This record gives sequence, structure tokens and C-alpha cells, in this order.
Amino acid sequence: MDSGFRRNDIFYYSAMDINLFDYTLPPDLIAQEPARKRDESRLMIVDRQKPGYVIHPFRRVMEYLEPGDAMVVNDTKVFKARLYAYRKTGAKIEVFLVRPAVGVEGEVWVALVSPTKRLSEGEDLLFDEDRVTLAEYQGEGRWLVQFQSRTARDRIVARHGHVPLPHYIKRDDLPNDIRRYQTVFAGSDRLGAVAAPTAGFHFTRSLLGSIRERGIEVIRVTLHVGPGTFKPVSAGTIEEHVVDAEFAELSVSAAAEINAVRAKGGRIVAVGTTSVRTLESAATERGRVEPLSRMVDLYIKPGYQFKVVDRMITNFHLPKSSLLILVSAFAGRERILEAYRYAVEQRMRFYSYGDAMLIV
Repeated sequence: MDSGFRRNDIFYYSAMDINLFDYTLPPDLIAQEPARKRDESRLMIVDRQKPGYVIHPFRRVMEYLEPGDAMVVNDTKVFKARLYAYRKTGAKIEVFLVRPAVGVEGEVWVALVSPTKRLSEGEDLLFDEDRVTLAEYQGEGRWLVQFQSRTARDRIVARHGHVPLPHYIKRDDLPNDIRRYQTVFAGSDRLGAVAAPTAGFHFTRSLLGSIRERGIEVIRVTLHVGPGTFKPVSAGTIEEHVVDAEFAELSVSAAAEINAVRAKGGRIVAVGTTSVRTLESAATERGRVEPLSRMVDLYIKPGYQFKVVDRMITNFHLPKSSLLILVSAFAGRERILEAYRYAVEQRMRFYSYGDAMLIV
């Protein structure tokens, strides 16, 4: 049973040990490459009201959507955030750009820099004829780094940037990754993510067209995914964990469309945990969504009452991660871990380039 107690018909969750969100995964099930075609990945259906599981090719997701529903996608676009620079000594240094620094003049970015032990404030890191200055150390490998100009930053990223594949993909990025580690609905004006909203990988433009033809709205929101999406929960209990803030935007028109769908009885199907967190961050207690354009750090864990999201499409997540905790809050911890065990038995592919599940 999930940890907690009931009083006056209200279920209260007590502190939950992070080990309750662990599972065993054979390393060979961690997808190192994307599916040959996006919609040929596999889709597991997890029904919260019924036992058992069904597995389809992803393109059959349409069968679980009804006219009048709305599918909400995250249209953020990944940029080549991983850079390799050199100290004047010749030592190679990784500079992983996170986001522009807030409230600081000039082209200053927050970055994860490693190895960081011998670096000092004011030091220049070199990219051929360009450089970046280590302006301020903020602890735990995080620095404020200053580019000479926006033009210089764009030039460095274009020439030296690498697709920021997650650490569990054990290979260097390839030319194809700049296309495949990206959704087909990523907006050219939405550049800003350093990790992809991977549940969206499975959609093709053709599949999106068929979904719209079926009478299902496709609504875009934006959450610029940061490196915190891979941040392990190192605390002993899930309550002690802190989710990193990320910039999210939900427009006036998107809010109106979502509220109209809900008012007519349509269901909101969130594509990915980032869409879930954007929607729920924008939700009022009465279940309406309001426009937003700000940093969000909503941490969804068991006991959370979902206000907007009715169904969720999501990939398979790392053990002891905030993303696994989120989907467990939506479908129940025991149900999700049982589904993961079944997915392992069926040799489904896990993590960013892996397969997906639809929770109904």
C-alpha cells in the first residue's frame, strides 16, 4: 500500500522513503538510439480503473482520444547547450549552458562547469578565437559565465555546441540527434531547452494532422526543460527533494482554449510531464487555467490533487526520480511500478529515446 493514513475520508500521505520509487532495469533496455520512425515506437496503455496492460504501436494513440478532447504539447526547442572549452593550460572543460541569468546586465548565463575544482573567478575559457569568462561561482559546479556579446555566444554555440543528450545515452551526439532529440512541434521561436520533452518524440506531422481531423485540439504550451529534469532525488524521503525552477509560458489564447474544452466536457491529455507541470502550475483551485509566463517549480508527488490533467502520455523514467514520483502521483505508486515491471518483461525501451505509456 502507498504510505499514508485516512481521516474523515481524506487520505493523508506521510513521509515517503525514496526507495519506494526504485525498480530494477536491465541496462540493455536503456534506448541508445531513437526508433526508426517516430510513431513506430511502442505505447503501453495503463488504465487506472482496470487491471492488465495493452501494448500498441504508438500511432494507435488516436484510438484513446475522442472528438472534443484537447492534447496539450510542450513546444520548447532544444539548443546545443553542451560546449567544450579549454583553459590556457590546455585542460578541457565542459560548459553546459542552463539559461540566461536573471537581473544581470550583459550576455551572462547560468552554466554547469566541470571539472570545476581548480577554476577561479575571472578566468577565461577558450573556444578558438572566442572566449567566455567565469564571472561568479555559485556552488555545486554552477557558475555565471559571461560571453563577450550575443553574437559571440551564438557563434560559439553554432561552432562548438553539442546536442545535450542525457548521461545514460553512452555515445557522442551525432548529426541526426539535432533532429531526433527534438519534437516535430518544437517552435523555432521557442529555443531554450537543454533537455527535450521526450514524450513528444513519438508524434509525426502526419499523426498530428490525423488527430486534428478527428476533432481533437492540439494546444501548445512552453516549458524550457532544464538539467534538473535528470536531477536524482538524493534525500532519504521524497518530501526533502527540491525541484529546480524552469521557465514556463501558457498564453491567453491557450488558456481560453483549454478552459473551453473543459467547460464542454472534453478531456485534457497532457503530452509529457513538462506539459503536466505547466498546466497544473497555471491551474486555479476550481480547475480553470490562467495565463502564465514565469519560472515554475511545482513538485507533484503522491497526495497531489490534479486540477486540469485527465490523461497523460509519458515515457518511462529513471528510478528514484521526480518524474517517476509525478506519474506515481497520477496513477498510484504500486500501479506504476507494476506497469514498469511488465514493461521490462515485454522488453520495452526506456528513457528519452525509448517507448511511451498512456495513462487513462
